[in-house]
Amino acid sequence: MSKSILVIDDDPTLLELLPAHLEAAGYRSLAANDGPSGLQMAFDEKPDLIILDVMMPGMDGWEVCEHLRKKSGLPIIMLSAKGEEVDKLRGFRLGVDDYVTKPFSFAELVARVGAVLGRANRAPQSAQCVTSDELVVNFDDHRVTVAGRIVELTPTEYRLLEVLARHANRTVAVETLLAEVWGSQYAGEIEHVKHYIWAIRQKIEADPGDPKHLITERGYGYRFE
Repeated sequence: MSKSILVIDDDPTLLELLPAHLEAAGYRSLAANDGPSGLQMAFDEKPDLIILDVMMPGMDGWEVCEHLRKKSGLPIIMLSAKGEEVDKLRGFRLGVDDYVTKPFSFAELVARVGAVLGRANRAPQSAQCVTSDELVVNFDDHRVTVAGRIVELTPTEYRLLEVLARHANRTVAVETLLAEVWGSQYAGEIEHVKHYIWAIRQKIEADPGDPKHLITERGYGYRFE
């Protein structure tokens, strides 16, 4: 069955053109032109992924994302005309899976949809887990716990942590992480890795400013201890 993609944006031109590109790529598209109707459609239709615009009147994309994350871990790609670091950090803090700055090509966005869905649906490689003190990364059911408490990670956050955990005690180069987690189309986007490492630390580290699990090797990459 085709994966369903919900587009929430108040731009009528984008709502006309983007679904056509998604359907040409084999997806089933849904569309909403404001935050409240998009939120309701997300809960009613249960799409496989949401493309969410930030700047909308009334309920903006940030608020929609907050409501979604309270009840759902489904993948979210944020669209914004803002490319500043603070805006990207806000998106990653809310648990988005990708952040695309306008203007963008529809081909690029559709490719990113495929990459995010690929991370969300990747099958486990083996029935095993890695433990570090009270942190447990279970590869079999894609579950992460700290002191028995389930840590809610987005598909991208989990995939990044999984790759590092599978290489425990070995430093993994940023370029390798980009290739394994995001795919070749993200080559050179080093900031992506940095933002997601920051977001994961907020969830698994007792003191994110003094991490014990995800260690930075400056100028090279990251290591799972």
